[in-house]
Amino acid sequence: MFIERTSVGLDVHARSFAAAAIDGDTGELVQVRLSPSYEAVKSWLAGLPGPVAVVYEAGPTGFGLARALTSQGVRCVVAAPSKLSAAMRFSPLAAR
Repeated sequence: MFIERTSVGLDVHARSFAAAAIDGDTGELVQVRLSPSYEAVKSWLAGLPGPVAVVYEAGPTGFGLARALTSQGVRCVVAAPSKLSAAMRFSPLAAR
């Protein structure tokens, strides 16, 4: 059972971040493209119904984002690419 109301997936790249959030209560799905800054992500997350949980795939951008979100009280999981199924890594949503 999740304790967070909103679940967020981030596709993190050096030039931009793609984000998708689903509200567990209403089922509303929101997709946005964000500038690649921690402040942009934190600001967008602050506008979502809370509490919020975030996941993104580990990569060259490192763990700074996870540390920034965790310090703000947001549960953040960084997933190892080798632990994700091929269907997850190559889904249409992940490509956006």
